Amino acid sequence: MKSPEFIQLHHDSTEEVRQELLKGLTANPLPGGAEVSPKFLYDALGSRLFEAITELPEYYPTRVEAAIFSTHAQAMASHIPKGATLIDLGAGNCGKAAKLFVHLAPARYVAVDISVDFLRDALASLQRQYPAIDMVGVGLDFSHTLDLPAQVGAADDGARVLFYPGSSIGNFTPEQALVFLRQVRNACGPVAGSGLLIGVDLVKGIDELEAAYDDALGVTAAFNRNLLSNVNRMVGSDLRLADWAHRALFNTAESRIEMHLEALRDVLVQWPGGSRAFSQGERIHTENSYKWTVAGFSQLLCEAGFTQPTVWTDAQTPEHGRFAVLWAGTNA
Repeated sequence: MKSPEFIQLHHDSTEEVRQELLKGLTANPLPGGAEVSPKFLYDALGSRLFEAITELPEYYPTRVEAAIFSTHAQAMASHIPKGATLIDLGAGNCGKAAKLFVHLAPARYVAVDISVDFLRDALASLQRQYPAIDMVGVGLDFSHTLDLPAQVGAADDGARVLFYPGSSIGNFTPEQALVFLRQVRNACGPVAGSGLLIGVDLVKGIDELEAAYDDALGVTAAFNRNLLSNVNRMVGSDLRLADWAHRALFNTAESRIEMHLEALRDVLVQWPGGSRAFSQGERIHTENSYKWTVAGFSQLLCEAGFTQPTVWTDAQTPEHGRFAVLWAGTNA
């Protein structure tokens, strides 16, 4: 039986991470204030808390996207050549891609996440279930640049299908999203049939959006506040969870959910070599999740070099959907 291949390209420098965090924590209160990248939400505990979030009744994206894939998987497969290389960006436990194997019939599956250690058990299990599929795990932080290794397959090996589910594209600003999608288009290569299959959360009522990021059980609040413990470990700071509250709001002008941690009282945060005072009510910005219209995201894909996409939503008419999955080809 084949065995998965593992390639670790991303190597965190402890000092670089520390400096990135301190730069965000010490940012000028005006105009943007302190911020921490959402990638720091996902330490071991944070990842488990996010899995719990996906089970909450308020958190619709996971369920709605899964229903779209279940209903329309065969239609999606009709756009994709058999024997393609399926490249799963932010693969995690590889579960979403695995459910599509029977429909897409890939010859090679490339699971991309920041660390191959996240991927080992999942890929080993998948290899046993699908012994004919070549499998590669790639440790890569593609939030900076999508630079895939040669082992994902040469251009003459066939079409490449990049898979980016879960509305993670919402963590990018529109400008960043365009840069990233252009990199994805380049990664698709020149072979006919290549393209991108992507999940996108859509604009909807503010009450529904804010509830999805501020649930009644407080799981999302725990997920957000756990970031403070992660920062303490990485920079040696003394952030106290009791000093901070979770805040989630929909910024209508920017069409995005924002998550913040808000100081409940005046706080002095200290770490070796520095400190930062936060006034009561001052916030640390921890995540954005942009919400799109079908028309707006379709236009973005075209600007990035893709063809006009095919769209599936949870509604009979795409403009009334809560979530969308889009297939965008490459004109190859």
